Amino acid sequence: MTQSRKNDIPDKPLTSVMEDYLEAIAILDEERKVVRVKDIAKKLGVKMPSVTSMLKTLSLRGLINYQKYEYVELTKKGADIGKNMRRKHRVIRAFLTDFLRVDFETADDEACQMEHALSSSTLDSLTDFMEFIQTCPRAGQTWLDYFAEYQRTGRRQEHCTECVELFSCGLNRRLDS
Repeated sequence: MTQSRKNDIPDKPLTSVMEDYLEAIAILDEERKVVRVKDIAKKLGVKMPSVTSMLKTLSLRGLINYQKYEYVELTKKGADIGKNMRRKHRVIRAFLTDFLRVDFETADDEACQMEHALSSSTLDSLTDFMEFIQTCPRAGQTWLDYFAEYQRTGRRQEHCTECVELFSCGLNRRLDS
């Protein structure tokens, strides 16, 4: 490969598959002392030649250190991307399981797909929203339970009216004090 071609590669955006590899390597790196090609293949459910091919690409982009028959090591840049992908995955999965009450396996699969499209600023907003729901006195677990009830039974006007009245009474008491 010519030097100019090699220099062009890092400027191209990462694909979702590349991000999946970096995330998998980051996970394996935390679990083990060394990361091997066969570990990555097993984690991602792909064949070892596919892993080797991707590792060459990631190495050319400066995201990993890899030589044939050697262990795989993330560079600082690769580790940052891998950790960011793990964070996105965990936040999205938590939102799906804890807030929308999607079963874990479905949430995990869908988080893997969604994490590639979510920007860092949107992830930060989602995280803020989740924290707000968990800490706001008008929301919290009760609010999530009402949402689960809504999902189960559909919109029931009497529940909405009760909530509005409770909120209104609480607001009036605070304004009167």
